[in-house]
Amino acid sequence: MEKKIIPIELMVFDFDGTLVQSDRDLARAVNHALESIGAPVRKEEEIRRFIGDGVEKLIERALGPERKDMFPRALELFLDYYEDHLLDTTTLYPGVWETLEYFRHVRKMIVTNKTDAFTQTIASELGITHYFDIILGRDSVPYAKPDPRILLPWMERFGARRQRTVVVGDGVNDIIFAKNAGVLSCALLNGLTEREELIFLGPDYCCEQIGELRDYFR
Repeated sequence: MEKKIIPIELMVFDFDGTLVQSDRDLARAVNHALESIGAPVRKEEEIRRFIGDGVEKLIERALGPERKDMFPRALELFLDYYEDHLLDTTTLYPGVWETLEYFRHVRKMIVTNKTDAFTQTIASELGITHYFDIILGRDSVPYAKPDPRILLPWMERFGARRQRTVVVGDGVNDIIFAKNAGVLSCALLNGLTEREELIFLGPDYCCEQIGELRDYFR
C-alpha cells in the first residue's frame, strides 16, 4: 500500500537536539559554572538529560536540591561562559539543511525553551534563520512549552489548520506541546531524550533522522 504523504501548512521545530547538536557546549558551560562554585562536575551524558526546559531548570538540575543557595551565582557563571562558547562545537544535525530547503515553500517556526538571544545567534551563525517565519525563544513569549498558547495565535495568523500543522522535536515537551495544541506530532528519536520515553507518549510519527520528514509531509 502506498504511503500517504500529507500536505503540510506549518512546521514547528524544536531547536536543541532537533536542529542543532549543542549538548557538548551546554555541558561544558554547566560544568564551568559548577567547577567555579566548587560543586561537583557532571558527566556530559547526565547533563544531556537535563536539557529541554530552559536554562534555569538546566542549572537547577545540575546543582541538585542540596545546593539551591548556589543557583544565582551558578546561573550567572553559566550565562557568561555560554555566551562566549555557544558555537565552539555546536553544529546542525545531518540532513537539517537539506530538509529545510526541501520544505522551503512551507511556513516554519522554531519554538524552544532555550534563551531567545542564544537561539537567534546560533541560528544566524549556522545559516538557517532565513528558513523560518518566526523564531520564539523562552524569554520572547510569556509561556513555555508545552503550553499551546505559544502556538495557537501563530496558527491563526498563518491560516494553518490543526491537521496540517506538525510539531517536530526530540523532547517530551514537544510531543505534549503538539497534543495540547491538537496538532500532529513527530518525534525525533536520535536527539537528547531517550527514545523509549518519546515512543511511550504515542507521537503521530517517529523519525530516526530529520530527513525522514520528507517521507511523511510535503
